[in-house]
Amino acid sequence: MSEIYIVTFVIIVLLFSSCGNISQQEKTEAIGSESVGHSQVETGTSFPFPEIPAMLTQPEERKAYLLEHYWDRFNFGDTTLVNNREVTEQGFVNQISLLADGVTPEKVIRESLKNWCSRFMPEAQARQVMMQLADDYLYNPNSPFYNEGLYGVYLETMLEVLPEEDARRSSFDFKLRLLRRNKVGDKATDFSYYLPDGQKKSLVATSVRGNRLLLVFYDPECESCHEVLREMTADASLAEAVKAGRVTVLAVYTEGNQEAWRKGLADMPEGWIIGTDRQKVKEEALYDLKAMPSLYLLDGQKRVLLKDAPLGQIREVLGLAVK
Repeated sequence: MSEIYIVTFVIIVLLFSSCGNISQQEKTEAIGSESVGHSQVETGTSFPFPEIPAMLTQPEERKAYLLEHYWDRFNFGDTTLVNNREVTEQGFVNQISLLADGVTPEKVIRESLKNWCSRFMPEAQARQVMMQLADDYLYNPNSPFYNEGLYGVYLETMLEVLPEEDARRSSFDFKLRLLRRNKVGDKATDFSYYLPDGQKKSLVATSVRGNRLLLVFYDPECESCHEVLREMTADASLAEAVKAGRVTVLAVYTEGNQEAWRKGLADMPEGWIIGTDRQKVKEEALYDLKAMPSLYLLDGQKRVLLKDAPLGQIREVLGLAVK
């Protein structure tokens, strides 16, 4: 994923120009707080923002119009324009930054995404680029813009604009159903796992100390897993929490190489419950394992508190000492 900067100077001007009730100081503060970076204005190639009617004077009205008509002037049939990341990618990031600001009404979010999806779908190159942007920015847990809620609306929108006979519908439908599983507040999906001695256990029957269960789906042959697991193994405050009974850690191997799993058992931290699901979670799509390791924080009743969360966020919720 390339370096892209949030909400450019141009958008601020679009939202605040013609707003008589906004003070000059407020305009200056808003503009001054933005990271222009490699701005489209500086490069001489700019995103074709819609012209907001002068009769719309309130920032909320102007923002809604901007988002609902965001891609109106963008030529999705122009492959040179579509492939220009400083225009297309930056434009997309600006859009989702506004959509995910926590105050944009759901109606506006859906209208904005519908306008975008329905316009790029007829063009093959644009369709490929835009769908990849959505996956990279909204669905990749390593993205600073990772947002399952917004990605879910995007999937719903794609199912809305795709014809019923379109074969791609099954892929979007599968992703959407997977995304809706194990949401925060829901009871985590039960599954069976096997301890190193072959004993069969289940998530629902796993005893939890401290009313907190850290569920770790991992693969010892995954390089990113090594990095996170090394960090967790070296985390003295996590080890102390496990030892003191404030949290239970259940690490589940989800792949099929049992020899690799057993070889890596010696490297796993003391006090953790280590098991293998014999690929059932993956094969039956019980959890969305889009990146490994995948960390879930549950309570004693196995309700999801954090879904696919970074280790830092989990440490914060668990109240572990700052490293």
